[in-house]
Amino acid sequence: MSRRPDLLNSPIRPTLVRMTIPMMLGIVSLMLFNLADIWFVAQLGTEPMAALAFTFPVSFSVVSLAIGLGIGTSATLARLIGSGSTEGAARLATDNLLLTVLLMAVVGVAGQFLTDPVFRLMGAAPELMPLIDAYMQIWFAGSVFLVLNMVCNSTFRASGDTRLSATIMLISSLLNILLDPLLIFGWGPIPALGIQGAAIASVIAWATTTLIALHLLYHRKGMLMLQRPQLGRLLDNWRKVLSISLPAALSNMMTPLANGILTAMVAVHGAEAVAAFGAGARIESLSLLVCLALSMTLPPFISQNLGAQKLDRVGAAYRGAVRFALVWQLIIFALLVAISGPVSRLFSDDENVAHWLQLWLVIVPAGFGFQATTFLSASSFNALHQPMRAMRISLFRLFILYVPLAWLGNYLYDLKGMFIALVIANALTALMASVWIRGYLGKL
Repeated sequence: MSRRPDLLNSPIRPTLVRMTIPMMLGIVSLMLFNLADIWFVAQLGTEPMAALAFTFPVSFSVVSLAIGLGIGTSATLARLIGSGSTEGAARLATDNLLLTVLLMAVVGVAGQFLTDPVFRLMGAAPELMPLIDAYMQIWFAGSVFLVLNMVCNSTFRASGDTRLSATIMLISSLLNILLDPLLIFGWGPIPALGIQGAAIASVIAWATTTLIALHLLYHRKGMLMLQRPQLGRLLDNWRKVLSISLPAALSNMMTPLANGILTAMVAVHGAEAVAAFGAGARIESLSLLVCLALSMTLPPFISQNLGAQKLDRVGAAYRGAVRFALVWQLIIFALLVAISGPVSRLFSDDENVAHWLQLWLVIVPAGFGFQATTFLSASSFNALHQPMRAMRISLFRLFILYVPLAWLGNYLYDLKGMFIALVIANALTALMASVWIRGYLGKL
């Protein structure tokens, strides 16, 4: 088995920095993957673009399952690795990949039959259904490679190797960007497949990088065992992973639901306000990029040290990550306020859109440090094998504070009140989450 990064003895801060930087590049490449699909399909016209937009909620549900499986994989594997159980880690990694294939076989088959009723229920116009069907039939058939890819990457991260994980993400994105125009518009003997070509390009990219990842897991990492599984141990390993994965997947699904409710609140102020709010969401993703990468590298560090019973390093890593997040996001907030005017006009020439976006830029990012603290706390609870506590944090933030306070602020003071309410909700959630996890660590 290859030498792994030493998460148990190396200095905490440099170790987390070395792990986080590759993950930042990996996340950027995933963003480019999605942007490529949107941009190339948009060249086909309004109807294909609208059809692709309809697919996002459904595809995000599958991605949420993949993220949940990845979180469960990372937490359980890293703890085994930290405890020195090399063979147990390899057995669990192998059993987990088998679980992924079986789950996605069910999802893929069900998707073929449910596409029409689900999208009609979502309100897709009849003229869009052929386009949606053409895309989703391919997408569901190949979704097993998407999820396998993400689970393999989580296996790399569990061992502390974020560089391999990021490299796989980058290769996948580059393949998709190269294949999209070839398959969507055609070239030489390759026919123009339209929106279906976008789905095929994605599946080819996922399948190729999944094969690369499996090769690396077997030959470089020694994390695959080609032997007949024992049923009792197989079911026990599945239970361990799913006990963390299912709550994590549900937590991820809550976010788009809450954002949909917020968008409906914003819609009463007109299409310009919705456009500004949508642009703000994209700025938010970029602004939180560093801390999002940190939230993917902190859990394996915590889980390995938990397995090795080095609890002082667990607490120190969490506290250091939160301090960094608060300072970093404060700097980002100050920068966004300083450039709020030019940025708002860059997104739109419409004065109303620019007005609402500038208002968003000078208020909402004040809460990004607290938001980062919240998801770092939730990811740490998952790493500590406390997934229900992590899910309660998400529930508390989104449906006890975020949505109700946003409604109250919007009702009393329009959008300005709503934006301020979002900052308050993030601050209160961060305080609660931080106190809760520090108390839990103190009892270990």
